[in-house]
Amino acid sequence: MVRHCLKHSGSRKVWPVAGVELRLVDGGTEAVAKSVGPVEFEANCMERWQDSLTVRAYSQRTIDGSVPVLERFLARCGRSVWEVSRDDIDRVMTDLADGGLAASTRSGYLQIFKGFYAFVEQRHAVEVEQRFGVVMVNPVDGFNSPTHVASGWEATLPPPTVERLEDFFGFLREQIATARKYGTAARDYTLFRTLYHAGLRSDEAVRLDVSDVHLDRGPFGKLHVRFGKGTRTSGPRARWVPLLDGLDLILGWYLAEIRPRFGTGPALFCDEGGGAIHRGTIGNRMRVALAGERAGPKDISAPWAAARVCDAQL
Repeated sequence: MVRHCLKHSGSRKVWPVAGVELRLVDGGTEAVAKSVGPVEFEANCMERWQDSLTVRAYSQRTIDGSVPVLERFLARCGRSVWEVSRDDIDRVMTDLADGGLAASTRSGYLQIFKGFYAFVEQRHAVEVEQRFGVVMVNPVDGFNSPTHVASGWEATLPPPTVERLEDFFGFLREQIATARKYGTAARDYTLFRTLYHAGLRSDEAVRLDVSDVHLDRGPFGKLHVRFGKGTRTSGPRARWVPLLDGLDLILGWYLAEIRPRFGTGPALFCDEGGGAIHRGTIGNRMRVALAGERAGPKDISAPWAAARVCDAQL
């Protein structure tokens, strides 16, 4: 039985409902609302958002890197996350672009903001409206967010043709015989052929070890890509790649004659000091090779262009 009346018990109000007494403390709701301002409320939301990243198996390194980026982005917006409008996003993204930040960096900043905004909207939208009188509407749309990875000219170009790549590899072969640094030229040739025939990303190639090359596995040999790209939270995904189109012969030659010139370290592709080559070095070496060929950067724009051709052929 529900009673539609209140009776007083001292300083508290008691409402018996179906045999259960609900007690209301005078002024309690108003006191809570005044005790938590927008700054503190946003900070609490940010702590809960970090907890959700942990639950979703994000690494601590990723979380530690995301928080300061989010704080800087919100500081540029100049208002609490639930008050950010499309105009704010337009302004901030324009400022970042004018400041020379790469499209991939801008996209990363916005992705972190979108994740936090979505968390607050789904978990606390009702509370935000009650406390601050703001109805949350996602300010990020297709007109103020950069395209994936890059929005420059290289993202709009088709991949180079097979014939174009064969011409490029022919030039690299000729350079090996006359290069001042024979080992470096041979390494670059083998590296770019591996990117092409195995369809590897730069990140995957630089993390290969000599022990990942299995020339005796299967009819052509295989490459064990232990740190393959995974999904957003799965971590690296290993895979085996067959050494087709003569890649087994190229890697066999490289391991026998070229790799020993770079020391005894584990890395398959080394810098001159014997350590693993950096992924940025791959792009730099590609630009050097294209400049030497005098073909310009318009047909082979980046190391991943060769991998795109490989994917198209499969």
